[in-house]
Amino acid sequence: MREINAGQITEVVRRLCIEANCHLPGDVKGRITACRACEDWNSAAGILDRIIENYEIADAKDVPVCQDTGMACVFLEIGQEVHITGDVAQAVHEGVRQGYADGYLRKSVVRDPIRRGNTGDNTPALIYYDLCPGDKIKITVAPKGFGSENMSQLKMLKPSDGLEGVKEFILKVVEDAGPNPCPPIVVGVGIGGTFDKAAFLAKKALLRSLDIRNEDPYYAALEEEMLERINALGIGPQGLGGRTTALGVNIETMPTHIAGLPVAVNINCHVTRHQSEVL
Repeated sequence: MREINAGQITEVVRRLCIEANCHLPGDVKGRITACRACEDWNSAAGILDRIIENYEIADAKDVPVCQDTGMACVFLEIGQEVHITGDVAQAVHEGVRQGYADGYLRKSVVRDPIRRGNTGDNTPALIYYDLCPGDKIKITVAPKGFGSENMSQLKMLKPSDGLEGVKEFILKVVEDAGPNPCPPIVVGVGIGGTFDKAAFLAKKALLRSLDIRNEDPYYAALEEEMLERINALGIGPQGLGGRTTALGVNIETMPTHIAGLPVAVNINCHVTRHQSEVL
């Protein structure tokens, strides 16, 4: 049994909060660059140029790539052969508290959904636990801005709606979103499970590299088809038209009930931030 002190989790979360907010993953940058090379609409090309300039400045100066530094979503993959000394949840919250202070990141969390009132330190974090084999802990911090989170939707389709119903819903969500999530977007889709699990799968899908397709060829083909159809909508960068409405579509699935077909679409802007470290 390997022992890990909760203080180590705090330090990693603190650092990842800053890194994730200041540096886009390489796959996202690569997809933006590739889309810029194919963009022939002047307004769209100009916007993509500004997006590239923006993340290059963020990289060089270690400053946030977006003013909305998000609500901290923290994914913990905890090996079953690990014993953590201390309170895991409190360690994560403290890491977020320190990271958002040390990184001069905007505090965007309110303590009550109706009565509001800023917590002042961007806590609490949203923590997702996953027990897995091994003696390590993988920590992923994914700051989620709400300009794109607000454009997400979930629908409990009927099994008879089938594949076409799933496709129509994904397209509808993107069309409803229009320019609001600051396109180009990344689209995470969760299919199956229950009401809550579908939403979790959609969010988890955004963590997968845009260079990696679903391991099931059926869903890999669906990802490619939906990306093509979304880009054919012509919404374009910042909603001003062009070829690039989405950078990628990632789909995650799981078994579901015979009477259901839950589908969730979690939209993210091009600032699809996430950084990971293994303890």
